[in-house]
Amino acid sequence: MREEFQTDVLVVGSGPMGATTALALATYGIRVHVVNRYNWTANTPRAHITNQRAMEVLRDLGMEQEARRDGTPWEWMGDMLFTTSLAGPEIARLRTWGTGDDRKSDYLQGSPCALLDLTQSKMEPLLVKNASARGAVFSFNTEYLGHQQDGTGVTVELRDRLEGRTYTVRARYLVGADGARSKVMEDAGLKLEGHLARAATAYISFKADLTRHVAHRPSVLYWIITSDAAFGEIGMGLLRAVEPWTEWIAGWGLDVSNGEPDLSDAEIRRKIRVMVGDPDLEFEVTNKSIWYVNQAYAPTYSSGRVFCGGDAVHRHPPTSGLGSNTCIQDAFNLAWKLAFVIKGYAGERLLDSYSVERAPVGAQIVARANQSRLDYGPLNRCFRDTSASDPVAAGLRKLAEPGAEGVARRAAMAEGLKGKSYEFNAQGVELNQRYVSKAVRTEVDVPLEVWNKDPQLFLQATTRPGAKLPHTWLVGRDGRRVSTLDLVGKGKFSLVTGLAGQVWAEAAEKLDLPFLRTVVIGTPGAQDSYCSWHALREIEEAGALLVRPDGFVAWRHFTAAGNVDHAMSELGGALSGVLDWPYEPSGCESPPAISVFPSEATV
Repeated sequence: MREEFQTDVLVVGSGPMGATTALALATYGIRVHVVNRYNWTANTPRAHITNQRAMEVLRDLGMEQEARRDGTPWEWMGDMLFTTSLAGPEIARLRTWGTGDDRKSDYLQGSPCALLDLTQSKMEPLLVKNASARGAVFSFNTEYLGHQQDGTGVTVELRDRLEGRTYTVRARYLVGADGARSKVMEDAGLKLEGHLARAATAYISFKADLTRHVAHRPSVLYWIITSDAAFGEIGMGLLRAVEPWTEWIAGWGLDVSNGEPDLSDAEIRRKIRVMVGDPDLEFEVTNKSIWYVNQAYAPTYSSGRVFCGGDAVHRHPPTSGLGSNTCIQDAFNLAWKLAFVIKGYAGERLLDSYSVERAPVGAQIVARANQSRLDYGPLNRCFRDTSASDPVAAGLRKLAEPGAEGVARRAAMAEGLKGKSYEFNAQGVELNQRYVSKAVRTEVDVPLEVWNKDPQLFLQATTRPGAKLPHTWLVGRDGRRVSTLDLVGKGKFSLVTGLAGQVWAEAAEKLDLPFLRTVVIGTPGAQDSYCSWHALREIEEAGALLVRPDGFVAWRHFTAAGNVDHAMSELGGALSGVLDWPYEPSGCESPPAISVFPSEATV
């Protein structure tokens, strides 16, 4: 007799983490119920940079084209400006997000997906709409109150905020995606390390047509060097393009030691007019907010049947544009593992790998985002003369001098701009994750990976277990290009081999597992016409890769298998280790027993 569950997975929060978890689980056929204490999704732009890895997740989940329809395209994102005002003299420019001539090829080679600027207020409704269409249930105006877990499930207490009714839901698993004030995380006993609210920034959303100032130098970020917005680690004002070129956010640092900041209408109008450089600018303020700079992360993301992710477990400023991207990737990592355990494809110990794999990534991006704020220091030193009554005005005058000091300042500015690539052109930070867990088969007698270039700036494609499968273009049945990433994922494991690896394909066929597909490079639909996979695969053509549903390599075999039984033994052993199967392969005369039960509630 099985216990009745009202849902397989209850998710608290419908932000990028929660909604992506729901979308993936619903896509995989798992019952998922999402609750959100608010009336709808994000009502302000918030996060916006959508990097290549997050776009790959959306591509796998069938949402890439919808996202591109609603976002600002890659080619409009990157001519970032440092200026005295939008209408005033420019100081410098920096090509960002891989749009520069020196980096564009890296980004094109590294992924089938270009970056996108898609605000959270547009991203969340897309995720919710697609998740709902695939069967996810959403309950807005529903507050999480607490939970109790036991050996078989989690009982979650909820409150309908419209009716005031309190009730419980019984689920197999609970996911806390309830943001930077996560009650789920607190109730689960998970701890944070680091500092909260160590600095503050004002963000003012406004509408104004600034096309004449920026359309010829398109970017999503414009840094304003002015005495009026010189406080804080960044020490610059910001104009962020939300909707080119008519909706904006103005931002500046606040001195939290001075009490409540002046965000009166008069002061906001004065500041924004100074930043734009138009004393007569007419605009409509649509929102005022203050956000705080956090530098904290959770070393552990789960406790029993409760899993937390997103901003709940990594809290940091928006510098480097890593926030929502990491939330989406947390969800993608967790969802397939929950689905496999719920369907009976894997043992519950597979779920332990979620925290083991994602917590180091969270710690890394918290450090990177905060360091990116500090990295404005060298630039600010070029723009200021601290001995003057107006340090910024005096510093900019010296920066423009033809003499020795001007030369030195301009040389220092060039180095400072180069250093900002670690914030704005850090493809390696975004794509070079290496997972080390029991969901990845450790290689023996293989030398440790050596980074050929700076691992923060440059992607290093590899088929090593724990790395993301490299992207390259193959040729499909219709003669159009198809990415290697398009042939894997979609909720299944993939066995990837070449024409010479037929015994691997035969072994997979004999195993006859519902979650395993075979991809033979060189066959119709996967032609290596450019010979680019040949250059990337790092194994013999007759070797094999086992790729997880999230696109990460779980295991590889460098050479051919001796025969089908040998291939079955090797492949079965790899799957057994990754999926926590209670069996030991011994020739693999028959496939391992898979207990597949429906996700619908049964009694």
